[in-house]
Amino acid sequence: MSLDQNLDKVLIIDFGSQFTQLIARRIRELGVFSEIVSHKKIRISNINQSIRGIILSGGPLNVYQINKYSFDKKILELNIPILGICFGHQILSKLNGGRVKQSKHREFGLANIFKKRDSLLTKNFYGIKKTKEVWMSHADQVSKLPKNFYVIASSTNSKYAIVENKQKKFYGVQFHPEVTHTENGKKLISNFVFLVCKVKKNWSSRDQKIKLIKEIRDQVGTHKVICALSGGVDSSVVAQLLNKAIGKKLYCIFVNTGLLRKNEETQVVRTFKKKLKMNLIYVNAEKQFLGKLKNVSDPEKKRKIIGNLFIKIFERYAKKIKNVKFLAQGTLYPDLIESKSVTGSQTSKIKSHHNVGGLPKKMNLKLVEPLKFLFKDEVRKLGLELKLSKEIISRHPFPGPGLAIRMPGIITNEKIKILKEADYYFIQALKDHGLYHKIWQAYAALLPVKTVGVMGDNRTYEYLCLLRAITSEDGMTADFFEFKKSFLQTISNKIVNSIRGINRVVYDVTSKPPSTIELE
Repeated sequence: MSLDQNLDKVLIIDFGSQFTQLIARRIRELGVFSEIVSHKKIRISNINQSIRGIILSGGPLNVYQINKYSFDKKILELNIPILGICFGHQILSKLNGGRVKQSKHREFGLANIFKKRDSLLTKNFYGIKKTKEVWMSHADQVSKLPKNFYVIASSTNSKYAIVENKQKKFYGVQFHPEVTHTENGKKLISNFVFLVCKVKKNWSSRDQKIKLIKEIRDQVGTHKVICALSGGVDSSVVAQLLNKAIGKKLYCIFVNTGLLRKNEETQVVRTFKKKLKMNLIYVNAEKQFLGKLKNVSDPEKKRKIIGNLFIKIFERYAKKIKNVKFLAQGTLYPDLIESKSVTGSQTSKIKSHHNVGGLPKKMNLKLVEPLKFLFKDEVRKLGLELKLSKEIISRHPFPGPGLAIRMPGIITNEKIKILKEADYYFIQALKDHGLYHKIWQAYAALLPVKTVGVMGDNRTYEYLCLLRAITSEDGMTADFFEFKKSFLQTISNKIVNSIRGINRVVYDVTSKPPSTIELE
């Protein structure tokens, strides 16, 4: 995101935390503009009067690894309020003359903090008990406070859980107020933004729409753009955003990989070509994708093969259309985090996404990714602002590699046919029971094992179907949805009795972390 010279904002300096974009999101939720810039790129010359507050993010570094991070100390002399979070708290203390050392007791997970004194930062934060449960994630901690800093709150293992220099308006918190696990964490961020920085509300979905349309026009110029359209929420919003920005210079390409949900191709063509009247090219590439994936079981190889083949198809059609220089994708911020694609970040790679880490290193097309700093719920709000139907906006997320990553092991036509049916029955049952919109994402998967069963007094030896349904706010963390036993019995019976090839159904009760939402 480019630094906007006009709008009052809170600037977030990113030191590589996987939660950095959550901070920006919390501020945007308050109706205030916020931007992220890498610690490697921020210079004092970037700081102007529109920046009313600065937040230093967490990160995986140690404050004494000076060769791995950069921070212009002169920023501390600009009379701008600063909030340091976790690593940001430690570096703020160190640069002001304090000390940081390795903790005797590392804190990862929930911890209780206790009020020591009043502060603008913690106004209406604690409640009656004057304690709060917060999310810690650190191996180092401040061991000596700088001059004129005072303790606002402590935990059992962190004496300086919240600190402040009231005169300079410097604040440090050892925990992460931006994550949902921290009780009333939004209040701390709100207090910093409104009470300390004194910023007024200036941001909405409409403002975001206008800004993104302008950025697309500036980037694309007079050139044509291909949009990788899957029919999911993200690519649909990107397509509509580009449609508003460049009109007929947009060409949407929908590729049938053979790994789509049941009837997906029919629904997408009907919606975008007939209803929304977009330039839509339908490409049936089932044989190509399934041929390339034959006998491939490694999940990273699957993603890379799919990503590369997508690009080859897009580049082939770009030559046919002519004057195409850009490829638009529905990449979101969690995709970047898991693929270690955040500019200047030290975050660790979890898995490649077909439209991020799965892309070839050399491409003839330049990427347009207008949603890459947004979360799913922000994208949905933007979609409504763009007048997309609630039917499209409320769809559960569906991965670019499709069913390929929902059947661990080798992909076969038989498995695809079985899985399409199982997933269809599961999703339909959720809709019939009024559960679909209570769940962030749900799907059926086919595990690469067969089990013995008995049906009609005969022995069966068929696949095991796994069902997964999770609740989440942003896809960064998730918990499994608690179904009633009667529902699980109903859907299990439906799948086993209706689909030849499945004789056992299991339900995944793992949260994220430690697991990811998809299996591969």
